[in-house]
Amino acid sequence: MTTTSRRSLLSRLLCTGALAGAALTMGLAFAQTPKPIRLLVGFPPGGGTDAIARTLAEKLKDELGQPVVVENRPGAGGQIAAQALKSSAPDGTTLFLSHDHTISILPQVVKNPGFDPARDFVPVGGFATFVNAFAVSGGTPAKSFTEYVAWVKASGGGKGAVGIPAPASTPEFLVKLLGQKYQLDLVSAPYRGSAPMMADMLGNQISAGVASVQDFIENHKAGKVRVVGVLGTKRQAAMPDVPTFDEMGLKGFEDLPYYGIYAPTGTPQKFITDFSTALAKVVAMPDVRDHLTAMGLTVGHMTPQQLGAREKAYTEAWTRIIKTSGFVAQ
Repeated sequence: MTTTSRRSLLSRLLCTGALAGAALTMGLAFAQTPKPIRLLVGFPPGGGTDAIARTLAEKLKDELGQPVVVENRPGAGGQIAAQALKSSAPDGTTLFLSHDHTISILPQVVKNPGFDPARDFVPVGGFATFVNAFAVSGGTPAKSFTEYVAWVKASGGGKGAVGIPAPASTPEFLVKLLGQKYQLDLVSAPYRGSAPMMADMLGNQISAGVASVQDFIENHKAGKVRVVGVLGTKRQAAMPDVPTFDEMGLKGFEDLPYYGIYAPTGTPQKFITDFSTALAKVVAMPDVRDHLTAMGLTVGHMTPQQLGAREKAYTEAWTRIIKTSGFVAQ
């Protein structure tokens, strides 16, 4: 082999080695790129839960250094999203942001929900409590709950329809108890989430609705709907002029609903700890706290253990309410 041939061969080998090295480097880079975390939400875009999830996802992305993508799986009061979580790999890439209904209520009112929170899910962290509210549409003349009761009796012979975001939910039980207390024949009209219910309220297709404060607050402030009563024992800072049903004599709803994030059982403990720590930092950020507070939430981080304890206590409280109501699982 001539000197020129040897140099040419060496050049080609060096080039090939460089390309191989570059390919290896690129492969390692792709391998090290963290997978997106799917944050399942059981309600459609546009509702309060969806807005909360997107607020947190944006900040969690920066805190964790990896994408956090909200994935809406609406339907059946969060049941579809919960089933999706159960069937997901416990590798830290799929989480479920939910309020109390799907975790504490739905398994008691549906015979075969397709998941068991105690067996299939592990708490990752909680971040807020909230209250439900009763609101009337803009086309309803009532300015207070007392006026709403009088209006239903005068215009509908005591019969009225009240929108709720999901069947067999806290709002449905509230509608039933309000009907009993005020001698009204109130019928719950279930929707697939608060967003379509709100659309019908804004269009005056339904005269009243029950949902979380955060579902109503913007339209309440804009004067498009009127919140006339809230649950819990304290008035809400975001709407201090609205009385509580406790003030009006309706007892039994003192335990506040909660928001939490869950992972499939078997998810590595390190991921749960790291994510909960990141969540604590995010909800402590002044802009996040102010934004969620303005939506009607009482913000505060809960560790996995604290979220689990709150879930247990709330479930037990609602077991008593559901049993007393005579509701039979469907």
